[in-house]
Amino acid sequence: MSKETYSFQAEVGKILDIVAHSLYSHKEVFLRELISNASDACDKLRYRMLTEPDLVQDSGAFEIGIRIDSKAKTLTVTDNGIGMSKDDLIDSLGTIAKSGTQAFMEGLKEAQAGGDEAKMALIGQFGVGFYSSFMVADKVEVLSRKAGEDKAWRWTSDGHGAFEIEEAERDGHGSDVIVHVKKDAKEFLEGARVENIVKTYSDHIAQPVVLKAAKDGEQDKTLNSASALWTRDKKDITDEQYNEFYHHVGMAFDQPWMTLHNKAEGVISYTNLLFIPTSRPFDLFHPERKGHLKLYVNRVFITDDCDALIPGYLRFVKGIVDSEDIDLNVSREMLQHNPAVAKIRKALVKRVLGELKKKADKKPEEYAEFWETFGMVLKEGIHEDFDNRDRLLELTRFKSSAVDGWTSLKDYVERMKDGQDAIYYISADDAEQAARSPQLEGFRAKEIEVLFMTDPVDEFWMPAIGQFEEKPFKSATRGGVDLSKIKDAEGADEKDAGDEKDETVSGIEALTAAFKLALGDRIKDVRASTRLTDSPVCLVADEGDMDMHLERLLKAHNQLDAASPRVLEVNPKHALIKRLAGIAEKSASDKALDDAAFLLLDQARIVEGEPVVDPQDFIKRMTAVMQKGLAA
Repeated sequence: MSKETYSFQAEVGKILDIVAHSLYSHKEVFLRELISNASDACDKLRYRMLTEPDLVQDSGAFEIGIRIDSKAKTLTVTDNGIGMSKDDLIDSLGTIAKSGTQAFMEGLKEAQAGGDEAKMALIGQFGVGFYSSFMVADKVEVLSRKAGEDKAWRWTSDGHGAFEIEEAERDGHGSDVIVHVKKDAKEFLEGARVENIVKTYSDHIAQPVVLKAAKDGEQDKTLNSASALWTRDKKDITDEQYNEFYHHVGMAFDQPWMTLHNKAEGVISYTNLLFIPTSRPFDLFHPERKGHLKLYVNRVFITDDCDALIPGYLRFVKGIVDSEDIDLNVSREMLQHNPAVAKIRKALVKRVLGELKKKADKKPEEYAEFWETFGMVLKEGIHEDFDNRDRLLELTRFKSSAVDGWTSLKDYVERMKDGQDAIYYISADDAEQAARSPQLEGFRAKEIEVLFMTDPVDEFWMPAIGQFEEKPFKSATRGGVDLSKIKDAEGADEKDAGDEKDETVSGIEALTAAFKLALGDRIKDVRASTRLTDSPVCLVADEGDMDMHLERLLKAHNQLDAASPRVLEVNPKHALIKRLAGIAEKSASDKALDDAAFLLLDQARIVEGEPVVDPQDFIKRMTAVMQKGLAA
């Protein structure tokens, strides 16, 4: 059969060049990547053999071989794993990951700014490990035969925009990756160098990694210990070995933030080796919310796609779980309803949350780093996991108007003022926007702390909770917030008393009536505000209505056709409102009041981060008011 030439996925040629010349700090990691891929291929075939015992005729003794040919200047990594068909070669090696090149390029910009560690993290996120071969190769060939098929195929590329596929011959199932080594990378044709790389990066690989004899009379040499790391005693495992296993099993290149290795014995026996990453996985916010745990039964790989093993809100946890109390031939569908898996899941959640609680109590600065990275995901559990809700609330942290850094609900309650009977919060896109909100002015005047809810999930778990330590949650952006029972900050009483003398109640009543008439159904009501101190107006949701931030979120995602009318609150103590109140008291039909009503409503919308409904009308009114002001 003649060769067929294919073009790489769009921009892959460019990305291959970047991977080969920019991403990796140490070229030797290409061998780690090829060995890791070979190990995965063996694991996949071992699983297939459980349900298809006639798939292959050999004994199932898996091995990863490395062969050096100094004369031909090639280094070959071979395995007897699952192998690849022609379509598999095109799909797996003709594209860079499932995430697409555009996402990769966007991530690359951030990685280049973040230094070597960020670059290494990008590799794991987008599955470009195989392509690291082109750092040391002029050409890469992959000879592969899929288990259960008769035909073998050869994939060939120089990494410059295209690859070729042709029919080939291979005695058995598995793959050979043949790296044609460049002149400046000849160190990787030295046996001692290869042995050092394998012992450094791949000692934990469960299959033996064997350096094949280069000459007659020499013997093959097994380079790794070939024992699953999680089966060893913790005292015999170094931090470096844990880290390398994390890189392997998690397809990650950052360092683990936390490592949890323990063996449970009892009704259900299992071993877990779990890692919490330092950096966010690229698919953390993917709608499928897939977990990253691999399930083994007596060291036999079963699946890496078991959603029943860990809840979605802990999907950032990576690692393995190995149990002897699950049937080897269990199907992936049956795992979802397996009682042993359910018990393991419950125990894993309890352990992870327990370790996070220890870290939060003993090392709050380190826990704050974790919360910055994964807090918004962990909060999903408050809404979803009723059994662990209290534990999750203890772990939850917030930014607030009163303290720097993060605070817990427990600490907030301890700081509540005399007479305060609710936990006040404000929802916004970020803490900076929340801090600037005019709705907080009255709270600041009384030194009342307000929590900033800046994650979309906050809008869903808070209604489910309702309260914490018998203190209800109340939004600072709702009408009906009564702060009168709370003692004012020192000196505020005298100021308010002085201001009260200047306040014309009838004028304010006339002004609110005039504004209602002018604005019509654009607003639900106009009221005098007790929360404003510096701003002339603000918008709030009426008691019982949907929170304004939630409305904006739903509207942005086409889940809501139109937002409900809000309440416009006016500040009776503001100089502008006082002046307008005086005009309204004399003549409620004054045209200036109409212009002021619309301009102040638009101002309140702008402060909320909303667009002006009619920009042309806004400009005309603003121009007219400025002209009058200048004429005066």
